Amino acid sequence: MKEKKKGKHKKLKITLSILLSLVIIFGIIIFLILKNTVFIKRPELKENPEIGKWYRITPENAKSSNGSEWHGLFKLGKEKDKVIVYFFGGGVSITPETSEGGTKFYAVDMTAQDFVVEGGIGSKNTENPFKDWTFIVVPYASGDFHTGTGEYRYKDSNGKEKVVYHNGYNNYSLLMKEVQEYVDFDKVDTLLVTGFSAGGFATSLLSDDVINYFPNTDNITVAVDSSLLLYDNWHKSATELWESPKEISDRLTGNNIVLDSLVALHNKRGNSVKILFDCSIRDDTLQQYQSYIDKGKMEKSKENGDKFQKDLKQMVNDLQTNIDGVGIYIWEYAIDGKTKNTQHTIISSNVFDKLEGNKSVADWIYDSINGNVKTYGLELLDRNY
Repeated sequence: MKEKKKGKHKKLKITLSILLSLVIIFGIIIFLILKNTVFIKRPELKENPEIGKWYRITPENAKSSNGSEWHGLFKLGKEKDKVIVYFFGGGVSITPETSEGGTKFYAVDMTAQDFVVEGGIGSKNTENPFKDWTFIVVPYASGDFHTGTGEYRYKDSNGKEKVVYHNGYNNYSLLMKEVQEYVDFDKVDTLLVTGFSAGGFATSLLSDDVINYFPNTDNITVAVDSSLLLYDNWHKSATELWESPKEISDRLTGNNIVLDSLVALHNKRGNSVKILFDCSIRDDTLQQYQSYIDKGKMEKSKENGDKFQKDLKQMVNDLQTNIDGVGIYIWEYAIDGKTKNTQHTIISSNVFDKLEGNKSVADWIYDSINGNVKTYGLELLDRNY
């Protein structure tokens, strides 16, 4: 009996040892995957950059919303005279309450952003027409559509003073100045300004500012990806919360911040700038933010998707009415079985998928840069879901 018990005990120890080893191995594998994906850190650029390699550029005094370090990302491409200024997304704060809400509403620091840069148009994919271009990437950790210069101060529930640094414009400006050490902006012949989600809003708000850095560039395209929210107090958010530069906030006269900004850009620059707008037909994330604006609660539903689709149709009509030659790409992907709502943003992910008109969003943008501005997917605006 004692020998049998010893045998069973030995087998149990071996089994537990094997299980523990498997857990350790599995843990190591997960750690290595995360280290080389979500937690990847690009090297700091300290001297002449290697062609095709991603680097961090950390300007002095640049801050994330929580006061932690902020850095930009940069890749010198084989094509040094072709530049993409690329704004990342990650939510937004529009009121003091949302500023205090932090991560419920927007990215507060730089977590995982070094990883995002190699997706979509930043990838080495052989289908990517931009793979050899030079990239200036503006990560998002300020909650202000990259346009703020302000500091929002409040006291938390324990009476402790907190500061939210809505410093997006400061960060972007500091990055652009440092990048000029590695890129001769005067010799750039082709410029694409783009961004997804909050970065798409930033694209509309900041493109005119970006263009000023490239005085000799004749071929300029502005591409906004997945950016539509209707709010009556955008001007108030920009002036009182974010403290955006006056030349940016002065353009905000209506409830559609992207429309106001793109129309102002067209009125100023005319046909010297090609303007593009793409959006998923029933954007699952944007309709949740719109629900918060309308009803004070982030929620998804078919009804919210219906409203978003209607608002998007009006947005497209307003763009086409006010901007001669605007390019539109409305797309449908990853439809939720219950709400019928669709994927949010595309240029950082499946931008090479041929979704509408057998044309990918990447190819649509690239064609437009080369003078062939087209519109796809308008029939989706009238589809019943």
